[in-house]
Amino acid sequence: MFGIVRPCSHRLGERLKTEWMAHLCGMCLALRRDHGQFARIVTNYDGLLLSVLTEAQSGPVTGSRRTAGPCALRGMRTAPVAQGEGARLAAAVSLVLASAKVRDHVADQDGLLARRPVAAAARRVAAGWGRAGAHSGAAVGFDTGVLVDAVDRQLGIEALAGFGTPVLTVTEPTETATAAAFAHTAVLSGRPGNAVPLGEAGRLFGRLAHLLDAVEDQEADALSGAWNPLTATGTSWVEARRLADDALHGIRLALREAEFADGRLAHLLLVHELGRSVERAFGTRSCGHEPEASFGPPPGHQAPKVPGHSYGNPFDGRPPHPDKRGFWAGCAAALGLCCTCKVCCADEFEGPWSRKKREGCCGTCDCNCDWSCCEACECCECCECCSCCDCGL
Repeated sequence: MFGIVRPCSHRLGERLKTEWMAHLCGMCLALRRDHGQFARIVTNYDGLLLSVLTEAQSGPVTGSRRTAGPCALRGMRTAPVAQGEGARLAAAVSLVLASAKVRDHVADQDGLLARRPVAAAARRVAAGWGRAGAHSGAAVGFDTGVLVDAVDRQLGIEALAGFGTPVLTVTEPTETATAAAFAHTAVLSGRPGNAVPLGEAGRLFGRLAHLLDAVEDQEADALSGAWNPLTATGTSWVEARRLADDALHGIRLALREAEFADGRLAHLLLVHELGRSVERAFGTRSCGHEPEASFGPPPGHQAPKVPGHSYGNPFDGRPPHPDKRGFWAGCAAALGLCCTCKVCCADEFEGPWSRKKREGCCGTCDCNCDWSCCEACECCECCECCSCCDCGL
């Protein structure tokens, strides 16, 4: 499972942890029910936000939960899971975006996908997921064409982008796609007035997702010669952090404009946990508004050119992240993680494709956190202090 919003179970508390797991499992089971067992592999943490937002606006309704049978990912325990249009929208969006990701890996000839028979099989899987996502999207009134168009435009923009190109030009297709998906949750929940603010929140979430992915991958991309939006456009980490902090602030403001029946989980994920995702990506808890912020390379840092690497090595030869696995090797690793329950129950495990360290969704942690409304101002530190929210949790 992948995604930038990966909350700690300690901070969620028992009630919100149960809700979060209900949406995660609901999305996974919606994929299995509508598209078969293999489709569950596209389950991701960020996709479940669509299910969370839909229920946050409509509130609990009859039939929104059912008890699912034992599952290896839950340590062979039963659990209440979300069902309904929110889970189906999350599944549809995840399928379409996973289809695009597979096609991108095929185009880049990553790992085993450099072999023609494997690439041909992957293309068939991607095409099937794309059709399935479009069918599921249509069932809940969402046109996945906007997602496909965004993916196609992304490839063209990346081909034309170069040093000096604004990085927000590169992130625009992702922003457009996520804005459309977030806005549609307002339609599903019967609150059309929320479409504009949630669309804005989705646009900024897409910007964050793109920026954080670029930050986390920049080291490995530079050493392998792969394209990275920050390196290719000459965007420093200081500028990337400023954009990330501005996006976080914009999401908080957008959520204030929306009306929710019960927005506690959505608020926790999109305000508190999303902020931690930024801190995790930049390796700091510092605020990005100060010009001498203590994160990443120094201000004005750009990737130096290194022979043999198209975009240079901005980390001066330090060991890169472990090589990513190809699509099929990652699938095999993911199957092993599922069968051993590590995804759910382990404190930490290695991502099947990225090989980055991940936290188990039900595992413990050493954060020793005592989460309260604004965590004694930690959620925003120098940014608006405790005025960042009125969550009352």
